[in-house]
Amino acid sequence: MARISKSNVPQFSVDIYQNEFLPEGGREVNAIVTVTSTGGGTSGGQPLPGPAFAAEGAPPSAGVVIMVDCSGSMEYPPTKMRNARDATAVAIDTIRDGVAFAVVAGTHQAREVYPANGGLAVADPTTRAQAKQALRKLTAGGGTAIGTWLRLADRLLASADVAIRHGILLTDGRNEHEKPEDLKATLDACTGRFTCDARGVGTDWEVKELTAIASAMLGSVDIVADPAGLAADFQAMMENAMGKEVADVSLRLWTPQGSEIAFVKQVAPTVEDLSGRRVEAGPRAGDYPTGSWGDESRDYHVSVRVPSAGVGQEMLAARLSLVLPQPDGTVEVLSQGLVRAVWTDDMAASTRINPQVAHYTGQAELAQVIQQGLEARKSGDMDGATAKLGRAVQLASASGNEDTAKLLAKVVDVVDAASGTVRLKARVADADEMTLETRSTKTVRVKK
Repeated sequence: MARISKSNVPQFSVDIYQNEFLPEGGREVNAIVTVTSTGGGTSGGQPLPGPAFAAEGAPPSAGVVIMVDCSGSMEYPPTKMRNARDATAVAIDTIRDGVAFAVVAGTHQAREVYPANGGLAVADPTTRAQAKQALRKLTAGGGTAIGTWLRLADRLLASADVAIRHGILLTDGRNEHEKPEDLKATLDACTGRFTCDARGVGTDWEVKELTAIASAMLGSVDIVADPAGLAADFQAMMENAMGKEVADVSLRLWTPQGSEIAFVKQVAPTVEDLSGRRVEAGPRAGDYPTGSWGDESRDYHVSVRVPSAGVGQEMLAARLSLVLPQPDGTVEVLSQGLVRAVWTDDMAASTRINPQVAHYTGQAELAQVIQQGLEARKSGDMDGATAKLGRAVQLASASGNEDTAKLLAKVVDVVDAASGTVRLKARVADADEMTLETRSTKTVRVKK
């Protein structure tokens, strides 16, 4: 088996931002951890065998399955199915040579459209042309059972010896032909086996359903309100998937005796609570999954509870490592950082909030109040909706989250952004409300 080569694995760095000073008896330590990976290099070349590793100079081996909704509703309007076929063709053209791939038609059951042999095809000019030919036969009819699509994608990806396993899922409707507990069981079974980006086309799908899928599968979620936008979106998603250079990286947190992790959240580019995903990794250590990485940077908020101590004492609150599993069962440590606690009687030092921590605490609250505000609006609690969405406008304005501010302005009339004074709009387009809900967890980074 080929060992991992330093030339094609990204170099990871960890930067920690915190105020380490606590008042006497203080117990809560917060830190923002910026993880950056650079210089993996993925252009061209054939993949090589080895479950998580590629040999010198080659891109990592990868497999991708595109799941296209072919239920009856995709025929209304007829352009929707055509746009889905065209978008899938564009995605196939974006797959780099040597990557294994398949296309699945999803209804109340899942069917492999290409290569239709129970496995994956290897991308080259011939297989791409064959796959696009097979797409022309896709027609709409039947129900929607997304769990069956994901299980077939999992089986297909498992049939190939590839390092990076990725799915792209498109639906236009609710998961009506499957019980919620069946979909949850599928997500539990597939979590950690491949990542998956989910897209809802039109406005008849359920935001919470697709968000739950993308969250469990460590992928992105978005709305494509107009089917005409599918091709550009599919191309961007596939380009992003082709840029992944290493899979299965975990954030390992070790805490000394008496300390414990309160929570771990990804806070940029989106808010994603990883606390419940902890897998024990030896005495007082736990691993939190981060999925696949290309050249990119993400921020995480780590909160640690430490034993209270007196003035002048200091301790290591947590040691953070980025780890990558190796073929022999060990892990390679890619980078490390330390979270510290120092007790002081200097009031100014201990009450100062680190700007990064303050910013991302606000961004997490922003995501929460948008979701609560939209929920209140749907249930008829207009006062509650106004208060929550007003707070959202205030937070978006203060943090410079202009994209979210624009989305909020389609749902409320902003009287004064700084104070969060708003009026609910009498009429809101379904697409505008769904876009705000779907993108509510997208954050902006701290202004330099």
